[in-house]
Amino acid sequence: MIQSRMNGENARARRAGRGRLRCFMIFRQLFDPETSTYSYLMGDADSREALLIDPVREQLERDTVLIGELGLTLRYVLETHVHADHVTSSGRLRQRCGGEIAVGQRAGVANADLVLAHGDTLHLGSCEIEALWTPGHTAGCCTYSCASAGMAFTGDTLLIRGCGRTDFQEGDPHLLFHSVREHIFGLPDETLLYPAHDYRGRTVTTVAEEKRFNPRLGLARSEEEFVEIMGGLNLAFPKRMEESVPANLKSGLADDGAPPRRAVAGVMEELGRQDADVWMGAGI
Repeated sequence: MIQSRMNGENARARRAGRGRLRCFMIFRQLFDPETSTYSYLMGDADSREALLIDPVREQLERDTVLIGELGLTLRYVLETHVHADHVTSSGRLRQRCGGEIAVGQRAGVANADLVLAHGDTLHLGSCEIEALWTPGHTAGCCTYSCASAGMAFTGDTLLIRGCGRTDFQEGDPHLLFHSVREHIFGLPDETLLYPAHDYRGRTVTTVAEEKRFNPRLGLARSEEEFVEIMGGLNLAFPKRMEESVPANLKSGLADDGAPPRRAVAGVMEELGRQDADVWMGAGI
């Protein structure tokens, strides 16, 4: 069930941690080693309803087995954005396990079941998950906040001591700066932040840590400094971009199973390696 958050005062109060309803959660942080992608399984311990955030196609078997082992019913598959580095398994999870695919506004996923506006909420038993529209890395980026658990899932908008790039998919450094400062940094300081990637083995951070230590978006940085930093990154394109973006606009489901057509893919693949040496801390 989606509930639109119409009352601004209620939204601010919940983000500030007042009047929290404690939820009893099942939580697993899952990792894809090829792309350094984190996926997140959350479930309500009483109702056994669950959601999975940012699943990876190559990990479909692992994820479906885990959902079954834990006795969960998949209600939602959430995408933080249209990924350029890997193909999602959201469509295949819907086919196997049921559940609805949810994306943020302006993500442009053709076969999503739910398009979430800023402030919309999803429910897993007693757990409430709020969608925060946080564009800048891409136009459709969404952060998912569970205030009762003190957790938020930031996708590529905010990484641990970094952030996503802003030079394709309608990226905009000004938008990214304000998305982080106004919405993610607007959460309580103790909120645990879980990113879509990390290239140094880190698993979690907090709002307070990133305010203090993030070299790009920490409170010591001005918007002008941040825009200058992002403009000077000069990053290679993700090597799977031409496969991933078209597939992810259809929840990872190809029309006919044929491999994607190649245009400039050969050039992109030759531009560099998508590994820790190139991407460490940079975001993709």
